[in-house]
Amino acid sequence: MDPTEQLAMDLHSAAIHLLRRVRQTDATLGITPSRLSALSVLVFGGPRTLSQLAEAEMVAGPTMSKIVAALERDGLVQREPHASDRRAVKLSATATGRKLLLRGRRRRVEHLVGDLEALSAADQAVLRKATAILQRLEH
Repeated sequence: MDPTEQLAMDLHSAAIHLLRRVRQTDATLGITPSRLSALSVLVFGGPRTLSQLAEAEMVAGPTMSKIVAALERDGLVQREPHASDRRAVKLSATATGRKLLLRGRRRRVEHLVGDLEALSAADQAVLRKATAILQRLEH
């Protein structure tokens, strides 16, 4: 295997394991991962139609309908009339939904802070540089 492919495999594996570990803190929020993920799209990406949300989450419309129904029942998401399409509605996070999501994010970050503080200053510097590189790959 060539070195770039090995790096890609190692990075992929490390990212998945890190995300799984910090997401364990989400269990205390009382919301399923799929609902939390959909709520995250609405909080950070803004209001969307059901089909746009399903596309963003890469699930079928009926699956997203069930997720949204549960989020609405819990008071985390609300429906609003669509400005240009009377048949459609826009979904948006409620203030309660936004607070819940931000609380979960804060817990995950706090978990990571604890891990990072255990690293040497040199390792933290390497991660700062690596993070900047990874952020460039997002675009």
